[in-house]
Order: sequence, then structure tokens, then C-alpha cells
Amino acid sequence: MKKRDFQFSITAPVSAEEAMEHISDVQGWWAKDFEGSSHLLHDVFTVRFGGPKGTFVTFEITELIPGKKVVWYVTDCYLHWINDKHEWTGTSVIWELAAWELAPDAEGTTIHMTHKGLTPEVECFDDCKAGWTHHIKDSLLKYMTEQVGLPE
Repeated sequence: MKKRDFQFSITAPVSAEEAMEHISDVQGWWAKDFEGSSHLLHDVFTVRFGGPKGTFVTFEITELIPGKKVVWYVTDCYLHWINDKHEWTGTSVIWELAAWELAPDAEGTTIHMTHKGLTPEVECFDDCKAGWTHHIKDSLLKYMTEQVGLPE
């Protein structure tokens, strides 16, 4: 049986370029505690949750096709609430964008996210699925449409 990586999609009334900018502005929708850069190929950034002894994840942008796709590869992590604290290390978060015309003068973009390696067999799957769903559906979409996200 094939393992199924976590996937989630949203559609926003923005261009693919705008969607990519919003995704790359990690502090605006995901994590207030952010260091590094998340806009260009080979940029490295770290997000932290829960203070100095809490969770952190460090990513490198390993693929970037402007307006179409960006891949965040997890180079290191510490997930404080599970047994395998480094469970995300070696996984990838893949953002794929598909633009389409909403109306003659308006664009829309479907944003499809896959967390490759986050499968039902891993310890954090249920918690991480809930977290990603909230951050994408409630915060990233709000950030794209209202310019105000809900980062933690």
C-alpha cells in the first residue's frame, strides 16, 4: 500500500505571483518567531514555536519556479511534543500554484501544498495535519485575501 503524504489546497482571488509572495512571507501567516530568508533559491530559514525549548524547523529552498512552485526542504528540526524529535528532518513542503482567470479582469490561484514525508504512519501526523490545515486554511488564505494572517 502506498503511503499518502499530507496534502491540502486552497483557492484565492490573487495572481500566482501574489500567492507566491504571500507564501514566502512566512512571518505574515505562519510563525512570528522567524529568522533567515524565505524568498530565493537556497535561502535558509527557521521557524520557532513555544519559546527556546519549544519546536523549531529549519528549511532550505531547494526548488523555485516563480509563480508556479517552491520546495522547502527540512534540514533540521526539533518537535518537542513527540518521541522522534527530528521526525520532519529530510521531509519537504512542496507548494504548487495554478493560476486561472476569475473574470476578464481578475485572476485566481489554486495553491496545492504537499508535505512529502508527513504520512499517516508518522507520529506527528494527526497533530501536524491539524496544524497545517489551520495555518493554510485560516491564516494563509486570510493573509492573501485580507492582508492579515494569524501567525503563531
